[in-house]
Amino acid sequence: MSDIAMPLRQSNRAWLRGARFDLSFILGIPAVALLTGAVILWQPQLFTPILVFDLWFLGYHHVIATYTRLCFDRKSFSEHWPLLVVLLPAVAAGTLAIVYFVGLWTVVSVYFYWQWFHYTRQSWGISRAYRGKERNALYEDGWFDQAIFYAVPVLGILFRSYQDPGLFIGMELRVVPVPAAVLGVAVVATVILLAIWVWRRFQAARQGRLAHVHTMYMLTHFLIFAVAYLVIRDITIGWLVINMWHNAQYVLFVWMFNSRRFKDGIDPDARFLSYISQPQRLWLYLVTCILITGVIYWAILGTLEAFFFAGLSTTVVLYQIVNFHHYIVDSRIWKVRKEPIRRTLGLQA
Repeated sequence: MSDIAMPLRQSNRAWLRGARFDLSFILGIPAVALLTGAVILWQPQLFTPILVFDLWFLGYHHVIATYTRLCFDRKSFSEHWPLLVVLLPAVAAGTLAIVYFVGLWTVVSVYFYWQWFHYTRQSWGISRAYRGKERNALYEDGWFDQAIFYAVPVLGILFRSYQDPGLFIGMELRVVPVPAAVLGVAVVATVILLAIWVWRRFQAARQGRLAHVHTMYMLTHFLIFAVAYLVIRDITIGWLVINMWHNAQYVLFVWMFNSRRFKDGIDPDARFLSYISQPQRLWLYLVTCILITGVIYWAILGTLEAFFFAGLSTTVVLYQIVNFHHYIVDSRIWKVRKEPIRRTLGLQA
């Protein structure tokens, strides 16, 4: 077998779903997010319509996709009902109490840091999934592996804190103060870690043990965090870029997971979810989630306007209750090290 054919054959075994899906997932999504950021920087007046599109077709849809893992079938609901019945009211009560006694800026500031951590952890989980498909490749391990992965995201959040923009999505933001010296150390550490990573991947390639798909994913991970947090000076535009990447990732990953879960056909115990999750029905899955999104969010907004005269503050608090609950839920239901998740994704033991 030729030297070229061998990596291609190995890569075929490394896809989570297949070359077409995975290349769209790894390369297509960040390309669209980065292009969106470039368009907004070129034409700032397009920020609002693009934000609205992101919220209604990706952001809200991405939250609804979470609930396909919680309550769209009997088995899932029986496993996760406390996350809905107990956790959601608790998160709502806690968020409202903090806003009432401290102020709206707390929700905005907590969201700013928590969404960064959430986006990073989701990317970490996806990288673990790709790593699990190429077990025989040469990788970094332990704390060194994690230090490399988190280097750019950590530098990004430190830079935004050092930058201290004062406003985030048009609302007051208070950041953790970061001195210039700390930021300088982080820059040096990041450059060193990335240089070591490139050298290690070069060595792996020379030994014929390069994780091709995982490396490709890692490059896009570094790129999107660097552009969103370091290259784009405006904190809100940078957030929108990485938010679109994160939301689209989640929607497609959940569909891919469900399609693998029900790959054998309609499940009598989950007829609705298994039907819309069949491999040839991605369009139906997306349309269903978007329709559910519209019904739920329009109902919530209508109720707020009818009974509470909802302004920006009320809407922000409501959305952050949903976001905070979603962040906690995701940390519980998406652990790649769990055997049921690994089995569904087809990861090696």
